[in-house]
Amino acid sequence: MDRLFKLKELNTTFSKEILAGLTTFMAMAYIIFVNPQMMADAGMDYGASFVATCIAAAVACFLMGLYANWPVGLAPGMGLNAFFTYTIVGEMGYSWQVALGAVFLAGILFVLMSITRLRAWILESIPKDLRIAMGVGVGLFIGIIGLMNGGIISDHPATLLTLGDLSAPQPLMACLGFLIIMGLAVRNIPGAIILGILSITLIALVTGHAEYQGLVSAPPSIAPTIAQLDIRGALEITMISVILAILFVNLFDTAGTLMGVASRAGLMDSEGNIKDIERALKADSTSSVAGAFFGCSPVTSYVESAAGVSAGGRTGLTACTVGLLFLIAIFFAPLAGMVPAFATAGALIYVALVMMGGMRDLDWNSPTNLLPALIMILMIPLSFSIAHGIAVGFISYVVLKVSAGKTEEINVGVWFLAVVFTAKFAFL
Repeated sequence: MDRLFKLKELNTTFSKEILAGLTTFMAMAYIIFVNPQMMADAGMDYGASFVATCIAAAVACFLMGLYANWPVGLAPGMGLNAFFTYTIVGEMGYSWQVALGAVFLAGILFVLMSITRLRAWILESIPKDLRIAMGVGVGLFIGIIGLMNGGIISDHPATLLTLGDLSAPQPLMACLGFLIIMGLAVRNIPGAIILGILSITLIALVTGHAEYQGLVSAPPSIAPTIAQLDIRGALEITMISVILAILFVNLFDTAGTLMGVASRAGLMDSEGNIKDIERALKADSTSSVAGAFFGCSPVTSYVESAAGVSAGGRTGLTACTVGLLFLIAIFFAPLAGMVPAFATAGALIYVALVMMGGMRDLDWNSPTNLLPALIMILMIPLSFSIAHGIAVGFISYVVLKVSAGKTEEINVGVWFLAVVFTAKFAFL
């Protein structure tokens, strides 16, 4: 065990790593309830999506732990699952099989970028403020979905959105779930999100707003989702912006998460370079490809891994523990099936608020950097499309820089993407 994970070298113990893995799993286990619900909204089989979520997460965690030896948990990413369901399938009208094909192709591109210099070029080409804006905009997108799922807001013919009926039980329980999560989170209690979801589910069972289906059973069949991706359908010209959106959001989310976890876990050398980050990026990118095969939205590294690091996690044994717990979770499909949408609404809203915290790092003193970022943040939720929001952000960045006489600040990568996105709006 020590030879495999270098426990002594990294000043940790077997028990510490197991505890850290349990902590990380508790912090990110909400995805096994949230993701199948979103995939079901896309027309996918709920039970199969539940199993696919658990297996994809487990495979990704084992890959990260055994290959990269990093204490990072992975699972289908929040935000990209919403993009998968509500934009690619819902708004654009593609089948979920085609959407899985787009996830697969984006994953392949991510792998190629991780083994070449292209990844570094992309990361360096995209302005910092636009990278931040992607995460914040996705957060707002998730927040709106959470508010809608909880019945806290609803559509309105005159004002587009309005406050829901807060006297109804479901919105009230959604609000209560959010408050529970917030209360636990501010006290730094591990697993605040999953505890909030389970608390509301229990209340729903007691009040008759959810039906008890048991706790443990044989896993549902994964046959309805495994190997169902339509790669040929995803090769349509209209899917370029979709694939790019998946790629960029996944890339920047992964890079930010890994660098943040590395700093907390002491995975930096004396010169500030991150140890084995190339292996971690390869593990993450390969996981996205594998996830598409099982029938999942893009798999990515979870920032919740910081909870496990804080508990002492330093090696891949932490990640492997998370993976093992995801495999065990497969046998709790009845529990997942009992969780109503309003029970996960509070989790979505909380995650949205956390993601919006990135706005503090925007360059508030440079209008030509700030305004395109704010436009992107605004357009992602209001257009109900991550791809469209990102596109408008890049186009506005170029327009504002040119208008301000700062053309020299626009690099080749941004020019290329702005032209691609403009062509999409003009001709597709």
